[in-house]
Amino acid sequence: MTQKILLDDFLITTRKLNAIAMDSFSTMIIGAVDKIKNAVVKIDTYKTVNGKLRPAGSGSGFIFSSDGYVFTNSHVVEGAEKIMVSLLNENEIEANLIGKDPDTDLAILKIYAQGHSVAKLGDTSELQIGQFVIAIGNPYGFQHTVTTGVVSALGRTLQTQSGRMVDNVIQSDAALNPGNSGGPMINTDGEVIGVNTAVIQGAQGLSFSVDINTAKEIARQIIRDGKVFKAFLGLQLQDVPINEKVRQHYKLSNRGGVFITKIEANTPASRSQLLEGDIIVSFNNKIVTNSNELFKELTHKEILDITNISVLRHTELLSFIIVPVEKKG
Repeated sequence: MTQKILLDDFLITTRKLNAIAMDSFSTMIIGAVDKIKNAVVKIDTYKTVNGKLRPAGSGSGFIFSSDGYVFTNSHVVEGAEKIMVSLLNENEIEANLIGKDPDTDLAILKIYAQGHSVAKLGDTSELQIGQFVIAIGNPYGFQHTVTTGVVSALGRTLQTQSGRMVDNVIQSDAALNPGNSGGPMINTDGEVIGVNTAVIQGAQGLSFSVDINTAKEIARQIIRDGKVFKAFLGLQLQDVPINEKVRQHYKLSNRGGVFITKIEANTPASRSQLLEGDIIVSFNNKIVTNSNELFKELTHKEILDITNISVLRHTELLSFIIVPVEKKG
């Protein structure tokens, strides 16, 4: 009898602890969503059909500056003649397209309104595989739908349905559906760490977001210049850790590098001595620990010249030269 009472007490205590943990987990999600929900918008596009302006599609976005700039996906606004942005308070505002970059599937809109909320942009330099993330968007028109998951991989190169290669992509298992495109992926502090961009049709639990550090650079160029400059190497990449023994042997300060998963034909990379399987550890005489650091170097026009690149190949540290070329739209 005593043993049964002790077992019952143990089960009751365990249930209480689980309930407390679950409540804390829910509170964390609710708190993060509450910080950003008013900055998330629904985007509706219109095109002329038979002489009349008709609905052409919808997606998601989020306001990221006090003067009304909005992130969304390039494919969401492709060919749109009119773009309407709906806020959580149901106010609908016509937006101007400031510019877009199909290579990263990003577009910048601007709305002229007062009193709107602004999303806080995070920093993905410390983002970890396994970290908890939250996606917010408007799948199938269901406004402000929230889903959760974890980061599955970092620094991936994604080939879109149009055949373009998008670099610096975060892979997660947060459920995304048509209409989520352009919405924010956030961390548990409510900070945006990615712009949701794609799901692989037919795949189970694979969704993708453009790294917010990349998105910041794209936005800066679009707002300043109306277009984006990028140099091109012809590599498909993924961020990976560097073996500790190899790192110490070569006295490398970076704990991570960029793994070359594929080299595209007829590109600067294919004309270099790089091989698939190499791990890039420096580029243009600067340490490279992730894809975003490599991307930043490729946004400067001065990079269109003979450039040094260092890689780990198995246990060897090798240095080559490569000549980036400008990536045309």
